Amino acid sequence: MNNLLGRFLSSILGPSKAWWVEIKTSQPACTYYFGPFDSESEAHGAKGGYVEDLEQEGAQNIQLVISLCSRPKQLTITDEWDTPVGEFSTPAFSGRP
Repeated sequence: MNNLLGRFLSSILGPSKAWWVEIKTSQPACTYYFGPFDSESEAHGAKGGYVEDLEQEGAQNIQLVISLCSRPKQLTITDEWDTPVGEFSTPAFSGRP
């Protein structure tokens, strides 16, 4: 919710649901979440750009769902990496070889 009343209510009532675009691909084997959006029509309007970007990157078997839900815990999920996106398995300056 981008409006002032919506943000105020969210702060009082806790996290609310929003519209999210969920895109699954088989190659690479990933699930991507894009959002949040205030309305289903806003999510539909944005989905084309996400699909186009994935197609240009060579993603295959793109499946898309738009749903009203809570914020996903991770925005990119894949089994192809050892660690979650944006994290490292060992700190760069850990002192360990």
